[in-house]
Amino acid sequence: MQAEAAVPASVRRPVVLPIVGLAIAAAVLIALFMVINAAGLWGYVLPRRAVRVGAMALSGIVIGVSTVIFQSITANRILTPGVMGLDRLYVLIQSALIYVLGSAHPWVSNLRTNFVLCTAAMALFAVALHRLFLDGKRTNIYVMLLIGVVAGTLFDSVASFLVVLIDPNEFLIIQSRMFASFNRVTVGLLWPAALMSLAVLAWAAPALRYLDVLALGRDHAVSLGVDYPRAVRRLLIAVFLLVAVSTALVGPITFLGLIVSNLAYELLDTYRRGPLMAASALGGVIALVGGQLVLEHLLVFSVPLPVLINFAGGMLFMYLLLKERSAW
Repeated sequence: MQAEAAVPASVRRPVVLPIVGLAIAAAVLIALFMVINAAGLWGYVLPRRAVRVGAMALSGIVIGVSTVIFQSITANRILTPGVMGLDRLYVLIQSALIYVLGSAHPWVSNLRTNFVLCTAAMALFAVALHRLFLDGKRTNIYVMLLIGVVAGTLFDSVASFLVVLIDPNEFLIIQSRMFASFNRVTVGLLWPAALMSLAVLAWAAPALRYLDVLALGRDHAVSLGVDYPRAVRRLLIAVFLLVAVSTALVGPITFLGLIVSNLAYELLDTYRRGPLMAASALGGVIALVGGQLVLEHLLVFSVPLPVLINFAGGMLFMYLLLKERSAW
């Protein structure tokens, strides 16, 4: 702490100013989203928009923070938690429920029950990966990533097969849940999701303080006295649970984490994961709220927001791959 206090303010400013700028931009976008075309209908519009803003803010923060944690552990700025296949598992769960039970069943039509089922299923998948690859002193992170990619492909194939068998009328329901949507979020879903996310972050807090050291790699972390297997296990479980809650709440947003995390790396010239997580979280809020504003008032709902985000994320992914290739 004394060493940090001794650092001149001029040195700290490049980290602080971008975060302040992102916070101001997020606040302005949220204010615009709340008040545009709401004159005379405040009592009706504001409560409903507040729930949507809350869902976007929670999703952006959770995805931004979990992506920086995941990339710090894997030492790769291209990988995101989506590589573990949780978003595809979500689509498979929705497809299986509608195929077996029908769209009128409470497990499908009741949003709260559906949220609990999806969160529980994705959490069980995360626990299974933990037991197989992160139990005891084993920390086979890259094998776990490979299994996650294979499992995601399997989930996608099974979901596609079920979609072919489903009644065309019910396919529209599955199609609506293949992409993230903030319109179906209610207060009854938002508060439990927020409390679960806070609980997961509080549980992971003891390991978060080692994140700067973990980003150096296993050998350096162990030589500096960090219990590497224990810290990595706790952080990865936290990442899986955070992504599970976010996906079950609004649906899959595959490339959002890639965009906001790399934006944070570019804006902040620092190795410290605390400011990077803050910038990534604010970037997630800006991307979702700003994207929703553009979608509603410029594009007039002509394309879903996740499509825009995934398009931008896909272009960024290709750019990062080409950039790494040129570095070789």
